[in-house]
Amino acid sequence: MPESKTRKKSAYTAPTASTSTKPNARWFLPVMLGILLLGLAWIITFYVSQGAFPVESWGNWNLLAGFAIIIVGFGMSTRWR
Repeated sequence: MPESKTRKKSAYTAPTASTSTKPNARWFLPVMLGILLLGLAWIITFYVSQGAFPVESWGNWNLLAGFAIIIVGFGMSTRWR
């Protein structure tokens, strides 16, 4: 019985890293921290002023505004390198 031809095994080559991650701009971290602190200050101001500030007509919606600002800061933190 004739022998079948064997396949030649190619040498292993490691995959090259084609995706390069660039570091963030210098302004990114201060802006992210500023947004987080702004949201915190918004909520603290609302509680300390007993609802009179930052926007009195919003009432308890000020809490939602403060937390929304904080969420934007957390969203930025996921993009920080």
